[in-house]
Amino acid sequence: MNGIQITLVSGEKVSSLTMNEKLHFIIDKVREGEILILEKGLEPEEEAELIQRTMTEINPEEFSGIEIESYPGDSSNLSFLDKLLGKKTTRLTVIGPADQVRTIKKNKDTIQALLTLKKN
Repeated sequence: MNGIQITLVSGEKVSSLTMNEKLHFIIDKVREGEILILEKGLEPEEEAELIQRTMTEINPEEFSGIEIESYPGDSSNLSFLDKLLGKKTTRLTVIGPADQVRTIKKNKDTIQALLTLKKN
């Protein structure tokens, strides 16, 4: 069946996984060609590690890497110390194969992306 598979992942699911489990879950799904929408975004450290891991796995014939976009969450829930340290929360994160997802426009409340079918 041709099409684009989008998987919505609950914040509960994401929160129940360790960082390593999250990254394996995401990379495995994206390698299968899925577009993931995470209800609760990744922490900045997790996002950086995800990018670093995928950079080592890029192979033009098999895996083109990932495209990832998040928009920031409400920082009013952060403690004074977290704000002082520059910690940020994320709300929603869109992750997909780099050859299928292109970010067109992003602002504080929306992410607009173009999804294309994978070429065989």
